[in-house]
Amino acid sequence: MWLQRTVRLEPRPRGVHLVTGEVLLALPELADFEVGLLHLLIQHTSASLTLNENASPEVRADLDTWLDRAVPEGAPYWTHTLEGDDDMPAHVKAALMGPSLTLPLRTGRPALGTWQGIYLCEHRDRGGPRSIVATAFGPGAGESTPGPSS
Repeated sequence: MWLQRTVRLEPRPRGVHLVTGEVLLALPELADFEVGLLHLLIQHTSASLTLNENASPEVRADLDTWLDRAVPEGAPYWTHTLEGDDDMPAHVKAALMGPSLTLPLRTGRPALGTWQGIYLCEHRDRGGPRSIVATAFGPGAGESTPGPSS
């Protein structure tokens, strides 16, 4: 069984935003998967996806602080500045964090750890809406899954 859908996220300010609930709400068909994989790809070069602790907002703030210090705006070595001081740093941050996640599915949900959540990392001051292509595949509920090879 295959599922593919584009999940549109509303614009957010720069920062690290927990979006697990929003992504899963847009994919109710995941309930039909007994086991499988969910791949998420953000279709932008100035935002990224990551998996991290979902309990403490301090984690999100600390990640954002580290990114801003590691990849500063206004540095004299940036040459791609046509779209503003936050443009090239946003591309570098997105390259560091990555554009995709691949998550195992178990009984209709991503098999995340207790404290894990899916994050949108918005690296622009005004990045606009973001699109994530979600692709799930695996046997549906009630279908047999192959056992281990002998």
